[in-house]
Amino acid sequence: MMFMFVVSVVLQVAYGQHHIRCIPKEREALLQFKAAIVDPYDMLSSWTTPDCCQWEGIRSNNLTVHIISFHLPGQYNEVSRRYISGEIRKSLMELRHLQYLNLSSNDFADSNIPEFLGSLTNLRYLDLSSCRFSGQIPTQISSLSRLKYLNLADNYYLNGSIPRELGNLSGLEYLDLSGNSFEGYIPSQLGNLSRLQYLDLRYNSFEGYIPSPLGNLSNLHKLYLGGYDLKVVTTDQWLSNLNSLTHLSFNSISNFNSSPSCLRIIAKLPKLRELSLSECGLSDHLLLSFNPSNFNFSSSLSVLRLYKNSFMKPMIFQWVSNTTSNLVELDLSWNLLEGSTSNHFGLAMNSLEHLDLSYNVFKGEDLKSFMNICTLRSLYMYGNNMTEDLSLILHNFSSGCVRYSLQELSLAFNQIRGSVPDLSAFSNLKMLYLSYNQLSGKIPESTRLPSHLKLLSVSFNSLEGGVPKSFGSTCTLELLDLSSNKLSEDLTVIFNHLSGCSTYSLREIYLDQNKVNGTLPDFSIFAKLETLDLSINQISGTLPSNLATMFPSLKELYLHSNKLNGTISENLRFPTELEVLYLMSNSLKGVLTDSHFYNMTKLERLILSDNSLTLEVSQNWGSTFQLDTIELRYCKLGPLFPKWLEKQNKFQDLDISNSGISGVVPKWFWTKFGLSNWMSINISCNNLQGTIPNLPIENHYSSLSLQSNQFEGHVPSFLQGSIFLDLSNNKFTNFFSFLCSNDVAESLYQLDLSNNKFSGQIPNCWTHFKSLTYLNMSQNKFSGEIPSSMGSLFELQVLLLRDNNLTGEIPSSLRNCTKLVMIDITENRLSGSIPNWMGKELSKLQFLSLRKEIWIIGVYHAQRLEDCVGTMLKGEERGILR
Repeated sequence: MMFMFVVSVVLQVAYGQHHIRCIPKEREALLQFKAAIVDPYDMLSSWTTPDCCQWEGIRSNNLTVHIISFHLPGQYNEVSRRYISGEIRKSLMELRHLQYLNLSSNDFADSNIPEFLGSLTNLRYLDLSSCRFSGQIPTQISSLSRLKYLNLADNYYLNGSIPRELGNLSGLEYLDLSGNSFEGYIPSQLGNLSRLQYLDLRYNSFEGYIPSPLGNLSNLHKLYLGGYDLKVVTTDQWLSNLNSLTHLSFNSISNFNSSPSCLRIIAKLPKLRELSLSECGLSDHLLLSFNPSNFNFSSSLSVLRLYKNSFMKPMIFQWVSNTTSNLVELDLSWNLLEGSTSNHFGLAMNSLEHLDLSYNVFKGEDLKSFMNICTLRSLYMYGNNMTEDLSLILHNFSSGCVRYSLQELSLAFNQIRGSVPDLSAFSNLKMLYLSYNQLSGKIPESTRLPSHLKLLSVSFNSLEGGVPKSFGSTCTLELLDLSSNKLSEDLTVIFNHLSGCSTYSLREIYLDQNKVNGTLPDFSIFAKLETLDLSINQISGTLPSNLATMFPSLKELYLHSNKLNGTISENLRFPTELEVLYLMSNSLKGVLTDSHFYNMTKLERLILSDNSLTLEVSQNWGSTFQLDTIELRYCKLGPLFPKWLEKQNKFQDLDISNSGISGVVPKWFWTKFGLSNWMSINISCNNLQGTIPNLPIENHYSSLSLQSNQFEGHVPSFLQGSIFLDLSNNKFTNFFSFLCSNDVAESLYQLDLSNNKFSGQIPNCWTHFKSLTYLNMSQNKFSGEIPSSMGSLFELQVLLLRDNNLTGEIPSSLRNCTKLVMIDITENRLSGSIPNWMGKELSKLQFLSLRKEIWIIGVYHAQRLEDCVGTMLKGEERGILR
């Protein structure tokens, strides 16, 4: 019913849009919203025309022209990245007729869910999941009396307790609050949501008992509960009222193992199709408390997940087969199971298709227990205790009918020995994972692959030699992963062996981290190849000039860390479909121009570092693609700051260090620091000059390295948002606004201000830096005393203040920095006694440099230092007095 409502909204707002002109007040509200948004992926590029009803994500009512739908979800995954960030302005309050609002998977980090959303009283659908909101759920949400769908899942930083006022949303049919940091008790008022069909509260930090009023939710189809220390009331019958349940998941219910009555009630739920009881402490003891003759699950149950419990004996298999015979999927991963079970399990489970036994303690011989499950399609045995020869394991397993049904088999993360044997007995196998084992030697030429195999992964073993010709005769093979082995055959020979009918099917080839040698052959017969990884080998020669015609479908090319050399031809063209290009750490030279990247519109990652390349491109280069990773370290980009970077608005990682750039960094570059969170930027080791403007940016950065340039003036406060910040070897003179702003620098982990032009007293403003572990302020002209507020740096491990003009005594507040491992205060003018707490309370201290200081040490203090600190000092540094 709920989903029919969503469909009806979509149909309603999609009809008759061509002649609608939007209401000016609502258009202005949207423009104000846009003004506060950072839009690196141009999601709002259509928001310029007069008719806002035609803008992306906006739909209006066909009759009233009022905006009723705002659908602008982002995307952030390996396949696609597209999102907005910034602030959600109150102007949206003007959209009083809004029924549908979806801003999921965008980035609103460090902001709270807006309280004004509670004034949009016509809302039926609200999705703010995966937006990185923090703070608490505003109680104003409870004013949305017409709301049917509410999704706040996967914000991670939403905290506090769930407002009991949510129980007032009497029309709610869907509620998802999973994947946050909610704590405390689950409010019993949720039991008032009589129309609720879907409730997910997993992956939070709830405690206490599951409230029995949840038993009032008689329309509930799917219920997912879990918490930090959540319990069930052992005598409560609330579950027995939920006769409409089809999906039930209990995660981390701490007392479930001592509540067999609860499991009896669950077993009687007539419509239950999927049951998950993960991390509930279930053990063999619980199974023994049931009499199989009077305990059975409903015949509707098809999926049973019991992962991350404490089952040890194979009796669990007999119990499952006696209590439910219609299972399609069984997950017993992450237990302590070992040993074989009887053939009865395989014969009884005549519907089982998916069996996950990963991360237990099974041996290879135990696979025989499952060889007669004639319906089995996938078997996962990751991370067990298999040490036998692979050929023996598979021979025993293939003796039963499972060899005809099995389509996916994973034996990865074991200690299986031997080589890759003949696999053709598994006639319908499509995916085989053998990675992270101890396979060795050459793959025999007699090895045949299953005729329907699509994926073979044998990475992270010790296989030698090359690839047998039989691999090239597998006409369905799409992915071949032999990375991280010891293959040493010539690259041309390897691809000749793959040049059978697999040339028409192969899409991904991974041969990285081997010892493959030779030059790059002609790959043109591999017409469907999309990913080729030959990195970290011994491949030599230069890049073929016909790469574009050789790889018409190639999306990812990894050739880094080889021995490629020579000058890149002027006629070379990179493949036009390329999204990822790694050429780092070779000996390539020459000049790359616009023409080398001709007609490329999809490039996202460009990694050319550590070559002798020169990039001579026009200002408009890169206007046809947007890069998220740019690594051009040691490439020549100068002499001026590259103008083409101005058009790049999506990068997360930028490294143009040691690239021969000089002059002033343009202001437009610094404004890009506000484009997205967690950027990593390295422009170090150039000859960049001037000051950094203090911009109103509040983003966070993974790493900012500006070292070894000629920057001067103030250190702006917006750089506080870094995790790693290196400003060393510059000419900065003032960092008061950076240090003493009112903002708390929660994320700053390492700070290097060494070898600048700072002078005067170190500001006493260190209480803001809650996470700082490394601080280097050496080689400046600081004077005065070490500030006492440094004692609030409770996470500090390294403190370097050498080569300044500091005076006075070591402040006693430093005794609070109990995680200190290294202190260097050499070459200052400190005085006074070495405090005895330094040896007593700084128990983790391993390196202490005090040379060239004048200390007044009494007999007691000298003995105390010898007892507590002296053992950490070596050589002449043991002589404290000079």
